[in-house]
Amino acid sequence: MNRNIYDTAIIGAGASGLMAAITAARANMRVVLLEHMDQAGKKLSSTGNGKCNYTNLDLTIDNYYCKEPDFVKTVFAQFSYMDTIHFYEELGIRPVQKNGTCIYPESEQASSVKNVLLAEIKRLKIPILYSVGIRRIHKVHNSHVFEILTKEKPFYCKACILATGGMAAKKTGSDGSGYLYARQLGHTIVPPLPALAALVAEYNKWKLPAGVRIECGAALYVDGKKYASEHGELQITDYGVSGIVIFQLSRIAAQALESHRKTEVLLDFKPKMAIEELADYLQERFQSKYHVHKSAADCLIGFMPDKMISVMLKRSEIHADRSCILCSRKQLLQLAQLIKNYKISIKGIKGFDMAQATSGGVPVHEIHAESMESKLVSGLYFAGEMIDVDAKCGGYNLQWAWSSGYLAGKCSAAKDDWPNDL
Repeated sequence: MNRNIYDTAIIGAGASGLMAAITAARANMRVVLLEHMDQAGKKLSSTGNGKCNYTNLDLTIDNYYCKEPDFVKTVFAQFSYMDTIHFYEELGIRPVQKNGTCIYPESEQASSVKNVLLAEIKRLKIPILYSVGIRRIHKVHNSHVFEILTKEKPFYCKACILATGGMAAKKTGSDGSGYLYARQLGHTIVPPLPALAALVAEYNKWKLPAGVRIECGAALYVDGKKYASEHGELQITDYGVSGIVIFQLSRIAAQALESHRKTEVLLDFKPKMAIEELADYLQERFQSKYHVHKSAADCLIGFMPDKMISVMLKRSEIHADRSCILCSRKQLLQLAQLIKNYKISIKGIKGFDMAQATSGGVPVHEIHAESMESKLVSGLYFAGEMIDVDAKCGGYNLQWAWSSGYLAGKCSAAKDDWPNDL
C-alpha cells in the first residue's frame, strides 16, 4: 500500500472524532486525526459544568430530535449506553449514577474522560495534527481516494469521517466548517439553529428579577398551543430565562422563532401544588398567628425567593405593605394563579456562542443509518453534532457522539472495496 494514503482520516478531534479514530485504529486501520484547534476535546472538557454527564440510562428516542426517529434507533442498536459504560470502564472510568439516570465519571471531572481517550489515542499510535486549516475536500479524479487540501500540505485517505461538530460554542472549535466540506462533497444542510440555549424575554413593565435560581415547571406555547413541558432549575437573567428547564425547551422555541411564530413560556413556581391547594395554603399562612401582624411582603419570606416577592404581589394587585389579615380570598387566589401560571413572551434565543448544542446539519436521509456512510459519496462518513440529530440535556448528546463515532469508525474500517493506491 502507498504509505502516503491513510485508511481513514477523521476531521475533528472532538468527542465523536476521537471515538471514530479509536474504533478504526482498533480494526488495524492506518488513521490520522486532523484538528483545526490547538488541542483535542476542548468542548468535551466543559460538558456537564466540567463534570461530564457522558451517558444516560434512559436512552429513549423521546429524548432526541430527529426527523426520522428510526435513524437514531438503528445507530443506538449497534452501540448503546451499556457499550459506552463498558468502553470507558476498560479505559479506567468507573461510572457513577446521579440525578436519576445520568452517568458521570467517578472523578466527576470531564478532563478524566478526555484524558483517557487521548491516552488510548496515544497507545494506538494515532497521529493528531493540530491547527490544521482545511481548504477543500474532494475525490481524486478517477479514484476512490479523498484529497484533503490544507494550508500546509495535502492528505490522502480511502475513508473520510467528518466529525467537526456544529456551531455551538465556537470558542471550543465548533465553527460550522464541516458544513462547508459536506456541501463541497454534494450534501445539503438543514439550516443550523442554537439548541440548549437561554431564551430572551420580551418584558413589559413586569420583569422578573435577575439572579434568582428556582426549581419550577415550564411549558412552551407556540401560537397558543402547548408544545412541550419540563421541570428543573430556572435561572432568571437580565435578558430573560435560562437554566436546565429552559434549555430543554429551547430547541423547539428556536424553530418557532425562526418561523416568526408567537412563542411563550408559562412558568409554574409551585408545580407540586394545585391552584386551589396553593390558595388554601396562602390563606392559612396569611391568617396564621405568626404572620397576622406582618405585611404581605414579609409574610411571603421563606415561601419564595426574596427578589420575586414584590413582583408577584404587584402583579396580583396586592400592596406589599398591606396587612396580611386584610388580604382577601380573591386576592390570594389571584396570587396563586400567578404563581402557577407566570407567562413570559419570548422574542429570541441566545446565539451559538452561548448555546450548548446545534440543531440542523447534514440531513439523516442522506446518510445510511447502519454505517453512517454518505448515500451520495462512497467512503464519506459523518459523526456527531454535524448531523441533523440533537437531544435534551442529560448526556444524550454525548451518547449520540459516542454511538455515531463508533459506527463511523467501525464501518469505515469494514469496507472491502478499497483501492490499493492512487
